[in-house]
Amino acid sequence: MVSQEQRRRQLAREKFLRQQQRRTSARRKARMRNSVIASVLGVVVIGSVALYTTGVLKNSDDKKTNASSETTPSASPSSKAPDPCEKPAAGSIKKQSWKQEPAMSIDTSAKYTMKLATTCGDIGIALKTSAAPHTVNSFDFLAGKGFFDHTKCHRLTTNGIYVLQCGDPTGVGSGGPGYTIPDENLKDSSLKGNKYPAGTVAMANTGQKHTGGSQFFLVYKDSPLPPSYTPFGTIDAAGLKVLDKIAAAGENTGQGDGAPNATVVINKATVTKA
Repeated sequence: MVSQEQRRRQLAREKFLRQQQRRTSARRKARMRNSVIASVLGVVVIGSVALYTTGVLKNSDDKKTNASSETTPSASPSSKAPDPCEKPAAGSIKKQSWKQEPAMSIDTSAKYTMKLATTCGDIGIALKTSAAPHTVNSFDFLAGKGFFDHTKCHRLTTNGIYVLQCGDPTGVGSGGPGYTIPDENLKDSSLKGNKYPAGTVAMANTGQKHTGGSQFFLVYKDSPLPPSYTPFGTIDAAGLKVLDKIAAAGENTGQGDGAPNATVVINKATVTKA
């Protein structure tokens, strides 16, 4: 007999997967609609600018990375918790893209850590180098290029699953580095009972295999999810307190899945060899 708790987790997983499917479908329809509009207009320059602003005329990465995790902007509730975070540091997001995954440059036998210096506090992450070498190598490369600096964490979920999602330079869930990396470490010992435990850092994807890019999520409370998202790091105690502060401020839809009310910006991301 299925217990009430097991049934609750099953319903939460099914809800999350339905959300992924709806977002992916909506994004495909938007791409098709924008392509038709551009063809009808027949104006190359104007059409190209219009499509670029909607995210259609980007590199093929847009078709591969994290479409399932986009959030639709909506009006904020009339009353919300005060913003617990500081103003972002001065600077702008770098517009960078690469056609291929970077060559392996890290020492896969060494330990690496990542520090996210955010407007809400520092989040320290111990990276799982040997278990997820492609992922850690990619983050080392991107952080070194300043790819994550000044980017917003665009998605907070507070119902069913409990994650903060970051790593998109567009700030809306559609961006990436231009390349994808393979799934790794999906049999990690921490992923028991289709659950990603609090403190996990994992890759977002489109719902298809090997479609990770630069977007990742930070789990601040045990979350029922299938083992389909590369777990590549563990958050330190101070970082979990920062996430709890962000979660307490809520998200902007009131539905449990939207942009965080807190001003969550990564001022600087740094990967360091121990």
